[in-house]
Amino acid sequence: MSDTRRRVKVYTLNEERQWDDRGTGHVSSTFVERLKGISLLVRAESDGSLLLESKISPNTAYQKQQDTLIVWSEAENYDLALSFQEKAGCDEIWEKICQVQGKDPALEITQDPIDESEEERFEEMPETSHLVDLPPCELAKLEEIADLVTSVLSSPIRREKLALALMSEGYIKKLLQLFQVCEDLDNREGLHHLYEIVRGVLFLNKAALFEVMFSDDCIMDVVGCLEYDPALVQPKRHREFLTKTAKFKEVIPITDSELRQKIHQTYRVQYIQDIILPTPSVFEENFLSTLTSFIFFNKVEIVSMLQEDEKFLTEVFAQLTDEATEEGKRRELVNFFKEFCAFSQTLQPQNRDAFFKTLANLGILPALEIVMGMDDLQVRAAAIDIFSYLVEFSPSMVREFVMQESQHTDDDVLLINVVIKQMICDTDPELGGAVQLMGLLRTLIDPENMLAPTNKTEKTEFLTFFYKYCMHVLTAPLLANTAESPKDSPEGSAKINPVCPGALRFMRRIIGLKDDFYNRYIIKGNLFEPVINALLDNGTRYNLLNSAIIELFEFIKVEDIKSLIAHIVDNFYKALESIEYVQTFKGLKTRYEQEKNRQNQRLSRYRRDTRSLEDDEEMWFNEEDDDEEGEVMAEKGKSEEDFPESYGKYMEAKKVEQDGPKLPKWTSAGHFKFSFSRSAGAANGTSGTNGKSAATPPNPSSPNGSSAKSAALPPAAVSKAGLVGLVDYPDDEEDDEEVEDSPRKRPRLGS
Repeated sequence: MSDTRRRVKVYTLNEERQWDDRGTGHVSSTFVERLKGISLLVRAESDGSLLLESKISPNTAYQKQQDTLIVWSEAENYDLALSFQEKAGCDEIWEKICQVQGKDPALEITQDPIDESEEERFEEMPETSHLVDLPPCELAKLEEIADLVTSVLSSPIRREKLALALMSEGYIKKLLQLFQVCEDLDNREGLHHLYEIVRGVLFLNKAALFEVMFSDDCIMDVVGCLEYDPALVQPKRHREFLTKTAKFKEVIPITDSELRQKIHQTYRVQYIQDIILPTPSVFEENFLSTLTSFIFFNKVEIVSMLQEDEKFLTEVFAQLTDEATEEGKRRELVNFFKEFCAFSQTLQPQNRDAFFKTLANLGILPALEIVMGMDDLQVRAAAIDIFSYLVEFSPSMVREFVMQESQHTDDDVLLINVVIKQMICDTDPELGGAVQLMGLLRTLIDPENMLAPTNKTEKTEFLTFFYKYCMHVLTAPLLANTAESPKDSPEGSAKINPVCPGALRFMRRIIGLKDDFYNRYIIKGNLFEPVINALLDNGTRYNLLNSAIIELFEFIKVEDIKSLIAHIVDNFYKALESIEYVQTFKGLKTRYEQEKNRQNQRLSRYRRDTRSLEDDEEMWFNEEDDDEEGEVMAEKGKSEEDFPESYGKYMEAKKVEQDGPKLPKWTSAGHFKFSFSRSAGAANGTSGTNGKSAATPPNPSSPNGSSAKSAALPPAAVSKAGLVGLVDYPDDEEDDEEVEDSPRKRPRLGS
């Protein structure tokens, strides 16, 4: 349906009394057989799916608000709203609802949820009593008016009658004129009555009354009435704050007068709800639901109008990133964007996506780099809030930006490094900003939200980027605190930095992950050297530091982390072999030697297999039993063309022996390597790109099939890169040929 009159947004009220957007579509009213009645149907404009199917119940109270809203409750604690694009569409559907319920479309609410006794009393009332008789709007009658407004709040029907009376007689504006008179006369009693009256009128919860009370010519007088709370000794000065302190500043001139008026109105109404009105009681909580809706839909309209004005946003970004922009002006621009992003949370999901993509295209992230580095604490706080909206919306978008930025920007000015520095250097004693930034950083580097189906490599690419460009910034304070011993250490004493145990716990957690990536990083950076130096500097002291370091190496031994064991024994065993009060380091040496023996056994098996190749080939020709003799006799009648095929396979196997992997040779660095020729890879079915073995054992039933043992290489002779070091141990599957010197039992540290 292309009729824009019936284009609507569907909203539901959540448990926090906030409206959730359920989508945009077109509404129609039609008879639904399954529901046995006229129903409201909303189909999504994107795919035609059914967003809403609601039967117009004769007993449901429907309410029309602000000319383009219809609100009702489907069930207890389940409120629905239709927000129409055009007033004509709202009127059309409202007439259909009233027609089904037999109500007058001129009303703004079809009925109130009332109990049976009250409904019976209502039916007994004469038709002429459809309105409440209001006292004359005079100073002498203010107390009577206040009592009347207060008394009707407990009755839905009387609230409705009073609201209609206030609207029909233009009563609100007359009351506000009396407020000006009372204030001029300093009539405190009258002002206190007006406070009760205006507060009670707000609790009537009627959008039509809000339209009058929050209009430009009335809202400041409404605020003035609410200043004179009888419970206060002195009145508040809310009007002074709204007109002087909280002056509206147009960072870029807004030419649309309707938009400007809507912004002013929304701010002031929000102030009334959040600041002026006291926290409502349980009884009063539902009285302000329409006020909440009023603010919500105002924000939706403001964001939509600003977003559609491309010239406005373009100019804002141009000034925000211009180096010539004054600091005060830039501060105003940042605060504007903070409020703008906050308002955007009211948008429906697809519109919110478009909103943030627009900001990204205009350059919001590089602009944040500028303002997050400013000295002004308020500006930095606003920038952090904006950044949090962006990270919450799309971590992937932020990651993509910082990775592209690293190609043409120094490490120190990368956005993510700016965030880290702000986190580390937070001057707030409560560390509020640091905690917020830490949460954002954690979101960005969390691998669990890097699994977007559109970018399979995001996890690898971003983590590689982070370790290369950002990890040194994040760990700088830790390294600074552990790099040097305390200056006040007595000469000749053990120089153990008090922060060392904190760094040691961090390293223990990393090793506890048993992740090859971290282990290679530890080996490459020679990070065990400061740990071992701390152990040796600690001397014979049996303290927490000593126990923690011993436990670290004991964990490596018990878990048999081969790469770390080889690194420790190769580089540090001479310094550790004198430590005999625990068996940890001797155990590491034992593990190391056991692995060397296993490697040597694999090499020996490889040599034995290659030497027996000729014997196996000869057996391949001579292996004949009685059944095979019969088969050979039967084959003699075949053409001799079959022989070259068998002979070719034999020569192919022979080529494996001649051109296959050569024996390993030890290098000067204590490693061994294998050399592969292309012919060997081809003969064994291996790939020339990665060198992985893909040999398939011949079929034993084939007349020319050799044994798998003679044709395929042993597992130990295959390397992914052609170079196998002692730190790259393959998993050994032949456990039956290996005997552990000791069971995997964690020895006591004192043993």
